[in-house]
Amino acid sequence: MNDKIINSLKSILGNPNVLTDYEDRYCYAYDATAIGEALYLPDVVVLPENKEQICQIVRIANENNIPIVPRASGTNLVGGCIPLKGGIILHLSKMNKILNIDKNNLICTVQPGVVVGNLQQEVSDLGLFYPPDPASLKVSTIGGSIAQSSGGPRGFKYGTTKDYVLGLEVILADGTLLKTGGTTVKNVTGYNLTQLIVGSEGTLGIVVEATLKLVPKPEEQQVMLAYFESIDQAAEAITGIISAKITPATLDIMDKNTMVTIENFHHVGLPTDMEAVLVLEVDGFKESVAVQTQQIIDICNKFGAKNIRVSQNQKEADELWFARRSAFGAVARLRPNVLTEDAVVPRDKIPEFISKTRKIFDKYNLTVCIMGHAGDGNIHPNVSLDLRNKEEAENFEKAAEELFDTAIELGGSLSGEHGIGMLKSGFMRKALDENSIKYMKEIKKLFDPKNILNPGKIFHE
Repeated sequence: MNDKIINSLKSILGNPNVLTDYEDRYCYAYDATAIGEALYLPDVVVLPENKEQICQIVRIANENNIPIVPRASGTNLVGGCIPLKGGIILHLSKMNKILNIDKNNLICTVQPGVVVGNLQQEVSDLGLFYPPDPASLKVSTIGGSIAQSSGGPRGFKYGTTKDYVLGLEVILADGTLLKTGGTTVKNVTGYNLTQLIVGSEGTLGIVVEATLKLVPKPEEQQVMLAYFESIDQAAEAITGIISAKITPATLDIMDKNTMVTIENFHHVGLPTDMEAVLVLEVDGFKESVAVQTQQIIDICNKFGAKNIRVSQNQKEADELWFARRSAFGAVARLRPNVLTEDAVVPRDKIPEFISKTRKIFDKYNLTVCIMGHAGDGNIHPNVSLDLRNKEEAENFEKAAEELFDTAIELGGSLSGEHGIGMLKSGFMRKALDENSIKYMKEIKKLFDPKNILNPGKIFHE
């Protein structure tokens, strides 16, 4: 990138907001994805403070055919924030304002750099609730959640990010501003461009403002851990709970390897002799929560639960949630790298999928800790390995392909909430027919004819 372009960026943003030193750029060559020793260095990192600046930056990128990759916290797990073609990293962390919270209409308007957990706390203080809760919610941002259409444990009852986005402001590849949707829950005026942008991973446009739906905050929440001697028993309990027309806010599962790993590092009191644990949260009116909790306890006992822990106050609930949310971090401490997969299968296929997943990774001598959102069939195998070891890296690639084949054979798909990014782009043809891919590529070309917006993601190049 020549000095003229760098100077143009500095004139728009000021020198402190344009990073060109090697050390600074190196920090933004990665996100949370383990990619070994590969290095994709951006040419420059810019930190805009408003959408007008972003429009100008994108115009410069478009005029000069420079790739531009939006990002904030970089918690992406499929390489979605990695600048494969170099170019400009558009760091949105300074656009972190909650612009409006409308209690009467149950909506809020936010900038893309707002941290999900911060938004949840702000609306909670007003008696409101923003349900989407990715595991990284303490650092991940609304912009990233929209780009990936992220989910989280509460997806079973409340849905995922896509269900809460009412309207967007998006900077297109030519630097113009597109406004989609609005401030109403009902809106069928023309094509639903809002939902086209949600989950597009920064390949169609750059989200600079979002209007989100809120719901009333539940009066009561209660967290439970139910331990089982087999995955099959846990799966039967899941079916029993859903068949009884109970919809927990959270219905997650962790296998023995995950529990042992968490316990080794955090000592939270998980029994390491059990094969599976269900992590459940019920919420709603106090009387309803009490009834649902007892019903779930009865069902879990019916299907062989050996022990059930129920939170008695918020402190205990937080402790039980800590056990669940610390899984990825604990697994990451086993080896130099951890890779998290994100396949989704029908609920009744969970036991078979988990069993086959274990066999696949055992076949390639890889350590796998399995957890996931059992309520919606979204399973996360966390694989510990050393990507500097060529044999291990190759074995993982083979195992991942077999894993995706298995998920598809069972009626599932490649991703439930992490997206495609660079890591899964080569598998798209396994999950979608040629017509689907053809029209997706045509949409991409229409929005971004020069392919400057996050190139190399979703579609294999």
